[in-house]
Formats: sequence, structure tokens, C-alpha cells
Amino acid sequence: MTGGTAGTTEAKSKKPSNTAFKQQRLRAWQPLLTPKSVLPTFFIIGIIFAPIGGWLLWASERINEIRIDYTDCDQLSNTWSDLKSDQYEYHLNGIDSKSIIKPQEKYDSDSNTCTISFNLPKDLEPSVFLYYRLTNFYQNHRRYTRSFDVDQLKGKTRSASDLKGGDCSPLDVHKEGNGPEKPYYPCGLIANSVFNDTIGQPVWTNPTGLDSKTTYQMTEKGIAWDADRKRFNPTSYKPDDVYPPPNWAKRFPDGYNDTIPNLADDEHFLVWMRTAGLPTFRKLYMKNTEDTMKRGLYQIEVQMNFDTRSFGGTKSIVISTTSFIGGRNPVLGIAFIVVGGLCVLLGCIFAIRHFYRPRRLGDHTYLSWNQQVASGLADNGTPSAANNAAASGRKNNEGLLRQRP
Repeated sequence: MTGGTAGTTEAKSKKPSNTAFKQQRLRAWQPLLTPKSVLPTFFIIGIIFAPIGGWLLWASERINEIRIDYTDCDQLSNTWSDLKSDQYEYHLNGIDSKSIIKPQEKYDSDSNTCTISFNLPKDLEPSVFLYYRLTNFYQNHRRYTRSFDVDQLKGKTRSASDLKGGDCSPLDVHKEGNGPEKPYYPCGLIANSVFNDTIGQPVWTNPTGLDSKTTYQMTEKGIAWDADRKRFNPTSYKPDDVYPPPNWAKRFPDGYNDTIPNLADDEHFLVWMRTAGLPTFRKLYMKNTEDTMKRGLYQIEVQMNFDTRSFGGTKSIVISTTSFIGGRNPVLGIAFIVVGGLCVLLGCIFAIRHFYRPRRLGDHTYLSWNQQVASGLADNGTPSAANNAAASGRKNNEGLLRQRP
């Protein structure tokens, strides 16, 4: 009360304003699932998906692929040993896998080298890709996928204090004796666990008309994605400023004495740093996009450094061609065929049920969302005569929808 006049203040309210948007009265389309709309949809989906699935499955089966497991090669002697049937797999278009000579392996303990010998019964047209395949290796673990430092990989100098306790932990810094703490480069679990088996070039041991062996030349250049190359830059560290990761000891037994490797040029490292989404995966190692891989007997030497027994996994080499769908993947075609078949089956079942014992439908014009104001209120917030009639119609409609013949 001031100046002899009564002052009033309006109470604040959280009630939304009376608009079509805030009061959820906007017009919307809501489908009515009637037999006339549902049955044709099932058949259309089935007719479209099943042929697409068959086409994808046909394209996948035309891809040639060889997989050879060499996990236990270091337990063999220096004489040739046949592999078991579950240690190799052939998918060659037009070739019966039962008629293929079994691959063989031998191991030289002095050089820690596994030699794989396999028969190629048909020519492989370019492009030909060589992969390594790992099983039971979970690169999709959340802690693992975060274990790297973006700035360090871009070439920036990151001190031990910058990295300590960050995403790279526990492989962030290292202290040698009473010396100062130094960062790992590259730091983190992903870089430390990089696949370090050295796979040699395939050697054609029985070329026609030649006495000497011939190497099928494959290149390690161009195997990484262009987007991955942009993530890495030459580092500004000096060799004495950092330590190599612990699992890089065989490659750098005395540390970075003279120079630090340029990670941007190491495409095997770039491929590894793109983590896989499943525990069984393959990564590209080499390729040949120009020359045909002739039929015959081949040998590949692999220097074994990567331990898979510690996590109960296996490692294999895979030689494969590709098509417009990429590598061999029958799952995609099978999924399309299964979905298409289920839609046709359900369509047939519902059609028989509808024709044998149809259900009488109510008049959908009485449904609330077909009325001019779906909420039952006029724009001023009071019930209108039209909506009162609509409410009465809805009651009658609900009774019709409950009726059965």
C-alpha cells in the first residue's frame, strides 16, 4: 500500500501459454494399421529384400579367400607339418575345397620365423589383399579405445606432467632408476599393443618355365585411410626426451638413440590405431592392385613377435580379393533373405487369418485425431459444441471397435 492506493502483483505461473505448439495441439499424421495397408506392406518388403539378399550372397560367394592359422607355428620343428582342417579355410569360386592340398608350416627357432606353404589352385585377379586376422582381442574396450593422446599424435610436445594420470595411463610416463620421469612416445595401450609380426612377401616356388623362385610383389603403401593420415604428424620430441612403449623393445632395444620414428609414415601403425568394433577382426597388411596372383605353390615367412596365447586368441593370414560389397561377408545377404522371408511368411499368415475370420472395423472418422481440435478444447480453452459431438462419437466408435462378429 503506497500513496493511498492498493497495489497488486500478479502471481507467477509455470503454465505454458495456450498455443497449439505448447499445448500439443499441432496437426499430426498417425497411420491406421488396417489389413489393406499392412498386408501389402509385408509382401512388398519381402519381394524387395529377398532378391537383394540373394544378389548380395551371390556377390559374396564369388570373392576368393584363403585363411591360414599360424598361432601354434612356434611349437613346430624345422620340418614341414600339415595343418589341421580347422586351421585353414579356402573359399575359391569354382574350386572344391576338399580337393585342395593341405597347407604346411615349419618353424625356425634361430630366426623366430614361421614359414607357411600353401597351394593356390586358381589365378587371383587384382586387386589382391593380404590381411592379418586376430580373434578374442577386444579393441572395443572403452578404456582401451581412449588410451592415446591426440596432441601427442599430432606432433606436439607433451611433457610427463601433461600426460601423467590422463587417458594414456598406465602407459603414460616412465622413470629409469633415479632419473627424471619421461613420457612414452607414443603413449597409451593401443600403441603399446600394436601388431608386430613381420609378414614377408608371397614367394611363388614353382613358376612355369622358370628354375628360380618368383616373388609376388605386394606393397605396404596406401593401406591406411586418408583420414587417418591427417591425424598424425612428425613429432617435435628429441630422442632423449621420451621412451618407446614397453612392447616396442624388440624394435628399439636401446631406446630412441638416434632418431624417433615418424608415425605418419608407418601405415601399419595407422591401420592398428583405427580400433576394431568386434573381438574377431582383420586388418590390411599389404596389397597388389595391378598384377594377377598366378596359380601354384607359395611360401610366406612370418617373423613371430605378437603373443596371442596370453589372451586366448589366434592369429592368421588372409589372402582375399574384393567386389563392390568389399570383402567376403555372407552375413549381409543372409540377413536380407531372412527378413524378406519372414515378411512374406507373416503376410501369408495374416492374409489367411483375415480372409478366414475377418474382423469388423469401426469408422475411423470418429477418432479424436480426425476432429478439428484434437484436444477437445476450443482456442480459448473452453469445450466447443463440435468437440462435444466428437466426444460422443468417440464413445460410439469405441463400442464398435470392441465388437466382434
